[in-house]
Amino acid sequence: MVNPASPKISLAPRTTAESRSDMTEIVLPNDTNPLRKLLGGRLMHWIDMAGALAAHRHARAYVVTASVDHLDFFVSCRVGDVVVLRSQVNRAFNTSMEVGVKVFVEDYIEHTVRHVSSAYLTFVAVDAEGKRQRVPPIVPETPDDQRRYEDAARRRSIREAERDLQKQARG
Repeated sequence: MVNPASPKISLAPRTTAESRSDMTEIVLPNDTNPLRKLLGGRLMHWIDMAGALAAHRHARAYVVTASVDHLDFFVSCRVGDVVVLRSQVNRAFNTSMEVGVKVFVEDYIEHTVRHVSSAYLTFVAVDAEGKRQRVPPIVPETPDDQRRYEDAARRRSIREAERDLQKQARG
C-alpha cells in the first residue's frame, strides 16, 4: 500500500540513462576462497549493491531488494582482477522496478574483458518508515532498452506465476 503521508517524489517519466550505473571493485584476498577465486556470495553482494544504486537513481527514494532471478557464474575472478558491474532500470511498475546487472572482469595485465554474470533484480521503493512508494515510469531510449523493457514484463509474469504456485503449495 502506498503511504499518502510520504514525501512526494516526482512521478515524471525518466529515461533509462538516468538510472545507469557503473560500479568497480578490485578483488582482494579477503574477497576470495582458498583457491584465490572470488567468492560467489561476495559477487552476489556487489550485484545487489549495483542494482540498488540504479533503482535508487530512478526512484529517488530508498529501495529494498524484493527478489533476484536466476544467477549463473560464467568465469571466475582472481585476486587482483577488476570487476565492473553495469546496471540500469529495465522497467518500472507501480512501486517496483526490474534492474538488470551485467558483470565483467577486466584483466589489466592481459587487456581482456570477460562476461562474469548477469542478473535481474526487483527493487521496491519505500519511504523512511518502510512504506511502499510509487515510482515514475521509465522511458526506453534505444532498441536494446526497448527489448529489455518488453522482456521485463515477461519475466514479471513468470515471477507472479511462480509466486502463485508457491502460495498454492503452502496452503
